[in-house]
Amino acid sequence: METTTYDRGVGSDAMRAAENVIGQAGGSAHGAIDRVSDAARPGVERLASGAHHAVDKIAGYAGQAVDTLNSKSGQLTDTGARLVDAGRDYVRANPMMSVGIGIAAGYVLSRLFTSR
Repeated sequence: METTTYDRGVGSDAMRAAENVIGQAGGSAHGAIDRVSDAARPGVERLASGAHHAVDKIAGYAGQAVDTLNSKSGQLTDTGARLVDAGRDYVRANPMMSVGIGIAAGYVLSRLFTSR
């Protein structure tokens, strides 16, 4: 029976060939990743720009809403103060009528809220 001996040079060549294939595959993968990244970059930039524009627009609307609410809040405060002053002046000018109106309002409310 013949015994075969393995030449160390043959095994080394196979390892080098495998390393070359792996290196080429890695380089190809990196190239593909770079190409996809470069192709996606304009779309991502457009998307980011659109998102920034939308946020700016929403922030502008929110600022306008805050300004409007501040204005209306001041108007409501002034109106409430005027109503309180008018009510106070009416009670001072007509105390008996005010008590009668209070009793009548209390009676009507008690009839509305009592369960039958």
